[in-house]
Amino acid sequence: MIQQAIDFRDESDALYQLIEPISAEDYQRKSQFKDWTPNDVIGHLHMWNWAADQSLNDEAAFTAFLTELITDIANGTLRTFEKKWRKGLNGRELLQEWRNFYLGMAERFEAADPKKRVKWAGPDMSVRSSITARLMETWAHGQELYDMLGVVRRNGDRIRNIALLGVNTFGWTFINRGLEVPATKPYVKLTAPSGEIWEWNEVSATDAVEGDATEFCQVVTQVRNIKDTSLKMTGDVASQWMAIAQCFAGPAENPPAPGSRFTVKV
Repeated sequence: MIQQAIDFRDESDALYQLIEPISAEDYQRKSQFKDWTPNDVIGHLHMWNWAADQSLNDEAAFTAFLTELITDIANGTLRTFEKKWRKGLNGRELLQEWRNFYLGMAERFEAADPKKRVKWAGPDMSVRSSITARLMETWAHGQELYDMLGVVRRNGDRIRNIALLGVNTFGWTFINRGLEVPATKPYVKLTAPSGEIWEWNEVSATDAVEGDATEFCQVVTQVRNIKDTSLKMTGDVASQWMAIAQCFAGPAENPPAPGSRFTVKV
């Protein structure tokens, strides 16, 4: 059993419960993330869920999908390709299609060999890493919808998967920007939603990141600027890391500007 597959399903269910009651007009509302709408967010999650499922169950189909994607975005954008891929599916029909697929997908990943290697747009990864990445992206992109709808998210301890991913991509954050990776990793001490304390790396009084686990996850997924959190950084390395942290693959991205991402008041 792969626990991360269950966590992925539960995080997806939480997002579904948020979106299910909204009106048809709300699907076209722009969020604070690059003006993405709920249609854009759910369509994006659905396509990449499908791709991850193909990488697990039909490598040839995944390779064909990736070839088509690379060819198309050479003359367009990823967002345009995603709209083309879902063939006009929007609104509640898209929401239900996404939900029906992720429920079956979670079962397939839960039963898979966690150490099996699968193809992806970047380097190959384990099945466990693949479904953890889908959990992370569902959580991260879900945030713009919680923010847009004025709903304060109530997280569970399943975000430990995202915090761990943030810790494990310390080196990647620097490599992805062509920077030298610091010799020592900062001590990370976080308070989980349950109140449990999570700790990584060697204890240090001179190089550390401490605070709320949810805020740490928000920073490493770039849904909040570090200046909009109460996280405490000690030392230059910890401060530099949190200013540019990026736990997701792809080209280096800059965090949102301070004050630009927040839960609106309704």
